[in-house]
Amino acid sequence: MSYVDEVYERIVRENPNEPEFHQAVKEVLDSLRPVVQANEEQFRRDALLERLVNPERQIKFRIPWIDDNGNVQVNTGYRVQFNSAIGPYKGGLRLHPSVNLGIIKFLGFEQIFKNSLTGLPIGGGKGGADFDPKGKSDREIMKFCQSFMTELSKYIGADTDVPAGDIGTGAREIGYMYGQYKRIRGLFEGVLTGKGLSYGGSLVRTEATGYGLLYITEEMLLHNGHDIKGKTVAVSGAGNVAIYAIEKAIQLGAKVVTCSDSNGWVYDPDGIDVAALKEIKEVKRQRLTEYKNYRPDSEYHEGKGVWSVKCDVAFPCATQNELTLDDAKLLVANGVTAVAEGANMPTTPDAVDYLQENNVYFLPGKAANAGGVATSALEMSQNSERLQWSFEKADSKLKSIMVDLFHRIDGAAKKYGMDGNYVAGANIAGFEKVVDAMNAQGIV
Repeated sequence: MSYVDEVYERIVRENPNEPEFHQAVKEVLDSLRPVVQANEEQFRRDALLERLVNPERQIKFRIPWIDDNGNVQVNTGYRVQFNSAIGPYKGGLRLHPSVNLGIIKFLGFEQIFKNSLTGLPIGGGKGGADFDPKGKSDREIMKFCQSFMTELSKYIGADTDVPAGDIGTGAREIGYMYGQYKRIRGLFEGVLTGKGLSYGGSLVRTEATGYGLLYITEEMLLHNGHDIKGKTVAVSGAGNVAIYAIEKAIQLGAKVVTCSDSNGWVYDPDGIDVAALKEIKEVKRQRLTEYKNYRPDSEYHEGKGVWSVKCDVAFPCATQNELTLDDAKLLVANGVTAVAEGANMPTTPDAVDYLQENNVYFLPGKAANAGGVATSALEMSQNSERLQWSFEKADSKLKSIMVDLFHRIDGAAKKYGMDGNYVAGANIAGFEKVVDAMNAQGIV
């Protein structure tokens, strides 16, 4: 049995009931086979893969808080500090009822390679809690965030672990968490990113993941003789990533015709109205059923269906495993040219295989959605310098990072005879930098 297969079997055996984590490890290790085979004796001797796939630290804690009715609620919090070989742990905090240790480990493992690909000195980590901010008052959210940070503050710091936002954790939640951290530790430091502009946040951070997704997709298309201008685009999701991906796609001359939320999806043949979408989702916090009030000629459908619409480029920006094999078949039948992941692992493995087999350009999330964490690292730099860059400067640096990132993964794929396989290229390019650092630092 090969070293890769041995390590994967061990991960499944020792981490039962964590399918998302298993999926992430398998996808990465399968891509790394040619690299591992070329160095198998050394990697096996140093247990390199075992050290890579096992977190340096896993923290689990309870979060008691009092709701508006005076009742005590208890949630479970997590922080997985996966790999610090190239810098302090960096990764978001997800607040959602589905959060469990396996999901946090999957996200933290992916974060190692995503952060490495940015070229910036940040390691991989992730955290969160099984708390649902939806339907909660601001006071309840504040109480939860303060209790969450009371425990988390013991394990994080500007040079140790720098969390950020994620699903369910926006500017409001980051603000409450930062206030509690400062209160407990007595430090005004860059310990969280995604902060408000008045207390150390970075311009472009809100837009970064969506904008970065478009910058790298544009570069990939241009590299392969295409242009996003004039293309029809399908997007899933209606959160931060989706909204700003839609906005930047329109700025680049594409027409975006879909978006979705957990209840249903919108098809607007004239192109999604970003201003309306922002008002519905960011201001009023309503469902997409309201979109038709702004655009009477649009269609609203319950359930899934975004990928049934004819498009040239598809951006899954909602959640993991949302784009299935059946969806991939629909996209290919409708002539899709490229698929780039705005969410983390939103495409099932069999769907990825099908898209690649049918010559669809495919960018995995660890590369395509790295703009968010890249700009978070830029926020860390600004905090260290006690400066705030202009929107133009931060946006320019983001675009440069994403363009360079594409060429890094393209080069890694070509190096190992897998030209055009950007999944393998992303994993290999991210892996090589981390492994160099791990080897240099000894067996730790």
